[in-house]
Parts: sequence; structure tokens; C-alpha cells
Amino acid sequence: MSNERDKKGLVLVAVLWLLVVLMAIVATVGRTSRLDMKVRQIETEELRARWASRAGVETAIGVLNEDTRDSDCLSDYWSDNDEDFNNIALEGCYFSVRVIDEASKLNVNVATREQLLELPYMEEHIADAIIDWRDQDDNPSAEGVEGGYYENLPLRYPIRNGPFRTIRELLLVKDVTEDLFYGEDTNFNGQLDYNERDGDESPPMDDMDDELDEGWIAFLTCYSYDKNVDAYGSQRININNADERSLERSLGISRSHARWIVENRKNQKSQQYDSIAALISSNSPQKPTESSSEDSDQAQPLDLQTFRSIADKITIANDNMIPGRVNINTAPKYVLAALLGGDEKGEQLAESIIAYRDGLISGMQSIADVMNVGSVNIDTFKKIANHITTRSDVYCIRCVATADRSGYSGATMQTTAVVDRTSSPCEILYWYQGASD
Repeated sequence: MSNERDKKGLVLVAVLWLLVVLMAIVATVGRTSRLDMKVRQIETEELRARWASRAGVETAIGVLNEDTRDSDCLSDYWSDNDEDFNNIALEGCYFSVRVIDEASKLNVNVATREQLLELPYMEEHIADAIIDWRDQDDNPSAEGVEGGYYENLPLRYPIRNGPFRTIRELLLVKDVTEDLFYGEDTNFNGQLDYNERDGDESPPMDDMDDELDEGWIAFLTCYSYDKNVDAYGSQRININNADERSLERSLGISRSHARWIVENRKNQKSQQYDSIAALISSNSPQKPTESSSEDSDQAQPLDLQTFRSIADKITIANDNMIPGRVNINTAPKYVLAALLGGDEKGEQLAESIIAYRDGLISGMQSIADVMNVGSVNIDTFKKIANHITTRSDVYCIRCVATADRSGYSGATMQTTAVVDRTSSPCEILYWYQGASD
């Protein structure tokens, strides 16, 4: 009887152990299944967010393609469009889009040393290093460095000695840090978020002054250019080689004005106009005189009214694209001030230009319109005429898409695209998609 009871006890113990093992297996399988489900859920959310982010970019491209090309300003739909760009729901996701005019920035490939030095926190040795990076020689500037510096770094790489191909290439230049490049606006939404005003509590580090300090990426580009056409898409007339008849017929000006343009260019230093602003001076009459309105054989200097009417139709270059011109309708204060000299007077002029354009429905239509700003005289116009435009074709589109998980935020995907809308379909100059760029 004792042996029989012992056998039954052993069987009971074995059964209990078997139950324990089975329960452990069930628990492990259940936990693994839950993990698999979470992984699959996250993968699904990421896929949805990825395509929602792509949809946001395509939405912005569609708006840009529908936009009129006669001028571009901050009241256009690509800039001011909450209805199509903010918190748009799409298949379990929502996305927000921000479009930035690349022509609102200084082009790092053509900006002068003086212009670079007007950017916030820019120092002379960094400005020189930027110029040394883009130039084609191996002769360092006063405080710059050439290829030898980069070849002797622990993780060495070659200097470009050519134009910047992406603006993030700037991070390879000596002493350009992420703090300088990105500033406090690390998510590029143009707003001061909580983590961007909490000091060192969470990235990025900030000064807790409740003001958004943007980095150089907000003021520099390598993509901008001005298409050398007028508001109607017609090729501009080169005043350096056009004859009287061409000027008279194409610009709709009098024979006396056309003759003066041709004869006056012989008086220029190289017998060529160095700017369309060379057609006017502080002595230019405000309106056409009676003699200049007639088809006279006598040359008559151009008046300001006539110049304003033709400014968008004329050029001094035969190039189809002129790199680096800044759109005065969209440029921020720092950029305008850099063009205007950067001192206190330049800052005041920049503020005046911004105040003037804010009062316009469709922005300035021609670069000559900047002379309508009371504090911008002819000498100031001459200083910036070769550096400004009123139209843009290259834009940076940033779209952030977030999966909507039953009222809670799920996976997030960000897409950054730089697009040139002059071709159809538009040309993608830069593309990044991920959690952060």
C-alpha cells in the first residue's frame, strides 16, 4: 500500500510540474505574441505615417504648381494655407506641412564674406572657412582653412573646393556646429515649442528667453536662383547688347529713350551696364518729359516712371538662371539687413521694407517697387538691385505625419524635400524621410 501511495504521489508531483511548465510556455508564448502584435502595430503605424508624410509633400507640390508665377509673397497659399496644411486627417494619421521659399535666404555659394558676417553668431574665421570650402583654390583666406586641415582630422575627409551641393554640407566646415546650424528650432516648425524653451532639461539646449533663436539653416541655402524672365515668362531684354529698335519694340518705350540707353552704355566703365539700376540716378526725372514722349531722334535720359515700367523686362546677363538672388517679398529681417549692409541703418531699412510689403495684397511685382519704400533711395536701390528678385521657384517642403492611436500620438515620420517647380513634374533637389533629418 505504501509503495502504491508513493507512486501516486510521484505521479501527482510530475503532473504539477508539467502544469507549471505548460503555464510558463503559455505565458511566454502570450508575451511573445503581444510583443509581435505591438511590433506589427508600430510597423503599420510607421507605414501609414510614411505615406501620409509623402501625401503632405505632394499636397504642397500641388499648391505650388497652381500658384501664379508673376510674383511670390508670404500671403500666397503655399505660405498661408491652414486649411490644406495643418493637422490634416488621412487614414489613421494626420499631417502638417510647412513650405519655405529658398529664395528668401542668402545663397551660401554666392554670398559675400560681409553678408555672411551679418548672420547671428557668425564669426570671421567661420565665414572665411565657408568661402575656402566653396572656392576652387588651395589658398586659405585670412582666418580660413583649406584641404590640409580636413585631411589631418582623426576622421578625415576632402574639402569640396566647389559649390555646396546641400545646405547640410555646411556642417562639414570647420567650427560649424549643430547648435549654430539648427538653432533652437530643431523640428523646423517655426514655433517655440516647450522643449525649445526649457534650458538643458531636454534637447535642444536653449537660453529660456521665450524667443525662438533660429539657426543658419533658416537664413542660408544653396539652391536658390532667379529665372531670367519677366512676370509673363518672356525672356528679358539684355540692355548691354540690344539695339535701339529692339529696345523700342520689346519694351514699348520711345525712340529717344531707346537711343539714350544705347548711347549711355558707352559711357560706362567697361562700356557695359553693371546693373539695370545704372539706367537711373538721383537726377532722373520722376515722369517722362514732353520731348522724351515723342519719337524724337534726340536721346533723352530715362525717367523713374518709365524705368519702373520696364525694370522687370530688362537684364544685364544672357544667363537663363542667375544664382542667389533674394526674394524681397519673403526674406526675413536678417537676410534683408545683410544685403543692405548689416549696420543699424541696414536693419532699419530691412524693417521698413518688411512693413511696406506687409501692407500689399500680392507683394512687390518688380524689384523697382522697393523704391516705393520711403527710406529706400536710388543709391540704396543701386546697391541691392543685382541681388534681389520678386519671384521664386525653389522651395523646401517639410511635412510631419503622426499616427493617430485612439486619441494618442503614435509613430511619427518627417519628410523634407527641396523642389524646383520650373519643370513638370517638379524636380526633387533634396529628399529625406525619417524620424529626423
